[in-house]
Formats: sequence, C-alpha cells, structure tokens
Amino acid sequence: MQRPKSQWVAVDWQDLPGWDIDAAGDWWPALHRGCVRPAAAWQGLCAEVRRLGSDWGAKVGDGFVRQWLQSQLRPWRVVGLEGQPTGLLTGYFEPLLDGRRQPGGRHIHPLYRAPADLQTRRPHYTRAEVETLPEARAAVLGREIVYLADPLDVLLIQVQGSGRIRLLDEPDARGQPRVVRMAFGGHNDQPYVSVARWLVDQGAFTLEQASWQAIRAWADQNPGRVAEMMRANPRMVYFREEALTDPEAGPSGAQGVPLTPTRSIAVDRDSIPLGTPVWLDSTLPQPWTAVAQAPRPLRRLVMAQDTGGAILGAVRADFFWGWGDDALASAGRTKQPLAMWALWPAGSMPPGQLR
Repeated sequence: MQRPKSQWVAVDWQDLPGWDIDAAGDWWPALHRGCVRPAAAWQGLCAEVRRLGSDWGAKVGDGFVRQWLQSQLRPWRVVGLEGQPTGLLTGYFEPLLDGRRQPGGRHIHPLYRAPADLQTRRPHYTRAEVETLPEARAAVLGREIVYLADPLDVLLIQVQGSGRIRLLDEPDARGQPRVVRMAFGGHNDQPYVSVARWLVDQGAFTLEQASWQAIRAWADQNPGRVAEMMRANPRMVYFREEALTDPEAGPSGAQGVPLTPTRSIAVDRDSIPLGTPVWLDSTLPQPWTAVAQAPRPLRRLVMAQDTGGAILGAVRADFFWGWGDDALASAGRTKQPLAMWALWPAGSMPPGQLR
C-alpha cells in the first residue's frame, strides 16, 4: 500500500523486534483514549475497546492484550517511497514552569492568547514585529495570559506547543500554587526556524552538540544576544488556558485526545493516519554521563496521536515523554535511529493505493 509519503509493506508478527516483551497492558489506556475519536476504519474495533474499558489491559495482563491485538490487527512495515527502511526518532514533552498572572520582578515575559485577527491576517506578525512595530504590539496588547521569568522558557513552551504553569500568585484550596495548562491556541503562520540550527550557523556549537542544555548554556554566556536569538525564529505560538482536570493525562494532541506519556507519538499524517497503533524499534537516549555505553533498545507499542511542524517524512516520529524535569532531560537527548510498523484492523485495507 502506498500513502502520500510512505509505503506500507505487509509483514508477520514475528518480524516486529521485541514484540513479545513490551508491557502491552500499559499501552491499552492510550488506545482507549484514542478510541474516543476513532477513524472510520476503527469504528467497530473502538466500540469494543470502549466496552472493555480503560483498565482492561491492567486486568488481563500483557500477554492477553498481545493475543487480542494479533487476533484483531495486521502489522505493516512503514518505509519511504524509495524503500528507505529507517528514519529518525526525536522527543518532546510538556514543560512545567513557574509563572504569574501579573508582571513583576523577573516575571515579565508573557504568553499570549491568539490575536483577534489571527484567522483573517495570514501570515500574522513575526516575533520581531510584535516586539518592535506599534501596530503589531497593539494586536497582542491585553491578551497576556501569564508571565514567565525567562525568555527561554517562553521559547521552550512555544516549541513544545503546550505546558503546565504553576501560578505563584494564585493559590489553590490547599494554599499551593494552582497549576493550569497552556494549550496550543494557534500560530502566526510564519516559518519555523530552529534556534539550535541558528546557533550552529553562528558557530556556537556543532549540529551533533545541539541540545536544549547547549542552548541554555550559550544564553547564559551571551545574555545580550538572547533577544537576537529569539527573533531568529519568526514563528509566534499562541495559547489558550485549560483547567488541569486530570494531572495524569497529557495535553490534547492533533487527534483531539489527551496524550499518554511514553505511549503517544507525533507523526506525519501523510505517512501514518492519526489514531493508528505503531510499533517502534529504536534506542533509548544516552545519559549525559554515559561514556561508550552500548545503546539500550526502545521497542514499544505507541499510538499516533499528534503531529508537529518538524515531524515530516515516512519513518519519522516524536516521542512524548510526559512533563517535568525528567521528561525534559529525556526529550532533549532523544535523536535516535528508528524503524516503524503500523497496526491496522485485519478486516480492512489501510488508506492508500495498491502498488
């Protein structure tokens, strides 16, 4: 089967490396969440998943979940249009940052709601124009949601597309900072430029050394150039506030369902439709202190539930690590080789054209 950016090649279950050792029961809640908004080919199967419930995988165990999958689905190897079998796995996460409703002290860097004319003026003003042009500044004036203490935190949450904010000046019922979610609310339709790539071009470090930690280290050493670095990326991301009703669920992905840490990925939907179970064969990122360690495998069943502006190509995925400092550390180090298999209902053909 050929899709716009990939080919799907039918294979047997034994062709999936590590298939028998994954904790498939831990994956089941991600499938259950995805079945809230199933694609057409998944309607019947997802009705059964919803009937079984979100905790069914934990009740019956990993082996039984695998048996159920093998009875209901068929595996397909995902390769490039020219037959390329491997690609790239990167990682992303949901930042957890401190913020304030009102500016003060170091908290002077705002996150904005979308401008009122965002849909009628395309593309909208660039980041540099918002900072320098009076008419561009007027478009976001009064649309501040929260203020952060570091411009790099603004960059971080804009690149990731969502984040959790601890409101230091807004306590909850227990007197602790209330935590809210900044969900993706649109962008200015300007091209995305990687600040890591910009810094590589500036000679700050090599492409192989590029990481979020390297960007922060450069900013600490060059505080007078941080604004210049930020303006190198013309894309502005806007947000909407959401109550954090389920602290154990991630932000909503492009499929419109909450992401599940370490069980949801972003894909190119021209390669893999949203809502598709995917088997990954990759390796875990190395710890910063690792010296010549053999790579450990990352072989896992996940759900294609999100997309991303940089997630393009046949064998390409962005692995959702969750939220907080540990997820940041893992996401920042994830740049691994990748092979992928899509799982599709056995009674229907995947969308695409026969070759």
